[in-house]
Amino acid sequence: MTTSTARTRTGVTPALKPYLRLLTATQFAFNTGFYAVLPYLAAHLGDGLGMAGWLVGLVLGLRTFSQQGLFVVGGALTDRYGPRPVVLTGCVLRIAGFCWLAQAGTTATVIGAVLLIGFAAALFSPAVESETARAAVTYETETGTPRAQVLAVFSAAGQAGAFLGPLLGSLLLLLGGGFRTACLAGAVVFVGVLAGHARLMPRRPRRVPVPVPGTGVVLPREVFANRPFLVLCLVYSSYLVSYNQLYLALPMEVERATGSQGALGGLFALSSLLVVVAQLPLTRWSARRVAPRAALPAGLVVVAAGFAAVPLAPDGPAGLLPAAVLVVLLTLGQMLLVPAARGLVPDLVDDHRLGLATGALSSVSGAAVLVGSAATGTLLGAPGPVLWAVLAAVPLAGAALALTLSGKGRRPVAGTTVTD
Repeated sequence: MTTSTARTRTGVTPALKPYLRLLTATQFAFNTGFYAVLPYLAAHLGDGLGMAGWLVGLVLGLRTFSQQGLFVVGGALTDRYGPRPVVLTGCVLRIAGFCWLAQAGTTATVIGAVLLIGFAAALFSPAVESETARAAVTYETETGTPRAQVLAVFSAAGQAGAFLGPLLGSLLLLLGGGFRTACLAGAVVFVGVLAGHARLMPRRPRRVPVPVPGTGVVLPREVFANRPFLVLCLVYSSYLVSYNQLYLALPMEVERATGSQGALGGLFALSSLLVVVAQLPLTRWSARRVAPRAALPAGLVVVAAGFAAVPLAPDGPAGLLPAAVLVVLLTLGQMLLVPAARGLVPDLVDDHRLGLATGALSSVSGAAVLVGSAATGTLLGAPGPVLWAVLAAVPLAGAALALTLSGKGRRPVAGTTVTD
């Protein structure tokens, strides 16, 4: 109480609200710039640059791996140097990556550009998310407002950006700007983010963590030799490999059905709109009715149903019904299983290793996407029933593995998964 009162009197509390608004606006801008480009990358690589299907899948997997696989690096750098230099560096790298991708014409230059784009996110995303969580906890202490309200607004802002980004990309394509124009538009968004943070993000003293004796020996035993946690990593990997098909198999299906990818932005917008509207109600319902270990396989089964429905669903208006069914079911499965998976991490590892375990969950999943995307990319030319049956088998295998998770644990709190 004394500390809180002192902060209020010294004027720290009034500065907190604008800071939270800055972080929330950051998440919105990040996703707007990112999703203006990513949904159209597969078509650019395949049709524009003539890459084979397996190579397109490999490039998309490398992008995800360079981001997810290095999240733990961004978190560690944030702990050591504070969020400001990490966020600013990430923005500079993202601008450079988008500009590079706009001009890249060979396999080597495309891979270099997507690796830079992914690593940029591995820097600024953990920094912004951890800083938002820290500010939300402080805000709760000083005002009594539950931190979940702040974090829910942060999450909704990200989904709003994911909603607007594909529409911006589609508009640029319809106006004849092409993929390169979308890349440059994404770079411009990040120039604005960089300028805003250079001016508004506070400087903080460098924080040097106290070394933990025996860290090099203890960490593998506590985390990487922890069988239940490794099972969770594999289960989550099956989801992430499946989710990555929104950028690989979905564009192919849309082009098959309509002859172009003009409707792709609308489908991504549908996915984001579903999350914005239904995530919190669905999470609250799931927390009351479904145990986390049951929500995990249930969500994966819903994802598998989305893939299985594509060859079975009749073509609707403009032939988009199968693709729309896939997007809806994959998004519903995501909303069920992601909070459950994130909420299980504290039950499976010691509390003082939670940060490492959260980073490891992303890193292992990113590695799985790297392998899985290259493998599924080779199937893009296979007959439809074969392709969609194989894609459905991936989350089904994850669901079966999820059933082996056992033990008692706390139920996850709805709406707080962003703190991971």
